[in-house]
Amino acid sequence: MQETLNILTESLQMDVMAEQLRVIYRQEKSIPNSVQYDMRRVIRHPAWQVDDIGMLEYQYVAKDHPDNAVQLRFCVAGKAYCEEDECEEGTICQKTGLSNCSDVVDTVDIYSFNFTASYLRQFLNSKVANSDAERYLGFDYDQHVSFVIPLCNKNRVILQSLFQHKYSGALENIYLNSQIQFLLVYSMDCLFGEGDRDKVYQCKFLEDVRGRETIAMARELLLQHIGDPITIKELARKVATNECYLKKGFKEMYGTTIFDFYQSQRMEHAKYLLYEKSLSVTDVSALLGYSSISHFSTAFKKYTGIKPCELLNK
Repeated sequence: MQETLNILTESLQMDVMAEQLRVIYRQEKSIPNSVQYDMRRVIRHPAWQVDDIGMLEYQYVAKDHPDNAVQLRFCVAGKAYCEEDECEEGTICQKTGLSNCSDVVDTVDIYSFNFTASYLRQFLNSKVANSDAERYLGFDYDQHVSFVIPLCNKNRVILQSLFQHKYSGALENIYLNSQIQFLLVYSMDCLFGEGDRDKVYQCKFLEDVRGRETIAMARELLLQHIGDPITIKELARKVATNECYLKKGFKEMYGTTIFDFYQSQRMEHAKYLLYEKSLSVTDVSALLGYSSISHFSTAFKKYTGIKPCELLNK
């Protein structure tokens, strides 16, 4: 809670007490060895002068220490409104916090994301940014440091999507995992890479918006097939492109291979099913489309460093 207040205090340039916050929406997750987050939408007080702000905090304890982490925090002003025709009579609208869901409410969205060293290890192989970013993700610097993150358009779109989407349950978890992962990538890019500046694509077909939309569509299809593995050949056919364009375009747009992205999303969802839903290893293996429990367990340990049963027992 204090980290949530810290970024709000930084934005307002004034102290804010927890009891002053009227929270109308909250989403949080605290699965071990995964990204932990706390996202809140609060009613904006009339006296608040909110400056949109983003910060990255590099927390170094010692070499290979389990508490090494990178934190992202954002505070963004906006408005909430209900997209339903009407809320059930006599209830409070979950979107606006008011009894009349036709009203538009001034809000402040507050986000806190904590990425552990074990979670960040996956990005070192995918080279998500440049050498500076990789050194921070690998905890090569031995001092604590904070950066102000420029709120580039890509980050704003993702932050907005974390509250405004139509998913629930397991599908919501899959969607949020993917969006938060790219929020980290884009934040590192804003700090150390190209940010929102004009980009020259190595893959020429990406210079056309239709080419980029094709790759984005492929990413969405991968998320829809978390429990039903799809081959690259099938994926290319579904988005009407060839395999070579698909693989090269995906790597350039998202900084990782199709396989590595797909595996990371499957394993993050496996953590959710094991830890928060308390499903058995057998059930999770089947839900994720593995042919055997041993294949799933091997893949899970390779990705997380622990066996599935160890997370289940935490």
